[in-house]
Amino acid sequence: MRRENVIIIGAAGRDFHNFNTYFRNNPDFQVVAFTAAQIPDIDGRMYPADLAGTLYPEGIPIYHQSQLKELIKTLGVDICVFAYSDVPNQYVMRIAAQVNALGAEFLLLGPRQTELSSTKPVISVWATRTGSGKSQTSRKIVQMLMARGLKVVAVRHPMPYGDLSAQKVQRFATLQDLVKHKCTIEEIEEYEPHIVRGNVIYSGVDYEAILHAAENDPDGCDVILWDGGNNDFPFYGPDLSIVVADPHRAGAEVSYYPSEINILTADVVIINKIDTADPESVDVVRRNIAAVNPGAVVLDGVSPIHVEDPSLIRGKRVLAVEDGPTLTHGEMKIGAAVVAARKYGAAALVDPRPFLAGSLQGTFRTYPGIGTLLPAMGYSPAQVKDLETTINNTDCDAVLIGTPIDLTRLIKINKPVTRVYYDLEEIGHPKLAEVLDQFLMKTELAPKG
Repeated sequence: MRRENVIIIGAAGRDFHNFNTYFRNNPDFQVVAFTAAQIPDIDGRMYPADLAGTLYPEGIPIYHQSQLKELIKTLGVDICVFAYSDVPNQYVMRIAAQVNALGAEFLLLGPRQTELSSTKPVISVWATRTGSGKSQTSRKIVQMLMARGLKVVAVRHPMPYGDLSAQKVQRFATLQDLVKHKCTIEEIEEYEPHIVRGNVIYSGVDYEAILHAAENDPDGCDVILWDGGNNDFPFYGPDLSIVVADPHRAGAEVSYYPSEINILTADVVIINKIDTADPESVDVVRRNIAAVNPGAVVLDGVSPIHVEDPSLIRGKRVLAVEDGPTLTHGEMKIGAAVVAARKYGAAALVDPRPFLAGSLQGTFRTYPGIGTLLPAMGYSPAQVKDLETTINNTDCDAVLIGTPIDLTRLIKINKPVTRVYYDLEEIGHPKLAEVLDQFLMKTELAPKG
């Protein structure tokens, strides 16, 4: 019987996981290619033979998604599997139409086909869009569990932008591990906040192997925290599902893929940033949650900001540097640095576009709606250098950094710099502590007596 030819349409994350869990050892299918989107310079590689398994002794090529139509024709593709996230529902169906028009089947794999089961209780933290506040929510949950005497091991949604074989299983317990694993800025932004708070975080490519390593971490493991990326649903079956919604992009929770899946399956939804969002937008999110998942516990959250040196902002022309993915495929128009600039009385936000260097020019062409701020793009050493050059060339009085890490450790900036800090805080009731205590009682992790 002929194996059906498959292309997995991805972005160096969910696509590899879907392959590993559903296709790798399945003799009914022949995965002939991956395609890559969203992230620069992740195509043109191979999914290596040592990760692909015995059915793929030569590995699997990775092409740019722009080649999809031609690949379907030339490779005799029967099935295309869509496997990335943080895109409009309409976009997904547009790809489906293109695939079907060429005679191939379009497939979306769900949790039953791809979720792995853990021997430890799992809390998942995921979101309706990139930049919703998931990371600070994850950090707060870890801190609360550690304060209750529990060993928490975080596992981050994949960001394998380098040597895939070397990234099979990555453990980060010290800042030196970031150097050891040659992390990009995007990776450091996710891993470093966990490390400096004293907990271990894993990431990589093979999430079954990662799960076994996390469950048996040398420092101990009582709870697995799934720290989701983009707005993808978890790779591990959660015992408690917490989803963060962003009222700055109200409506995305029911119009983006897989946001509505996330809301439908959430035990808890945190509506974040209600301090900076329009009340009408908050109400839209609240109504949408009630319409599709009336049983979900809804918490109200804020992400208050503070800066190291407000004097560098007040009355000054500032360059706002923000988290890259949030501004690009996350489509946010503002970030923490812009909010801080407004709060602390900046005279103006400086437009970086006349000063863009190298690859950042392409970033703004791809995402023309970024606006008057600078995404901290750092997927490669060359891109980090372009970021440094752009900041240093920009005609401004000061640089306001709204990323989760101190960029000055990675690049040299030739003008005054101050950082923005933000964490999740809750208002009203119920509280996250109540939710976690109920979870600990249910899983018998609560302290006795």
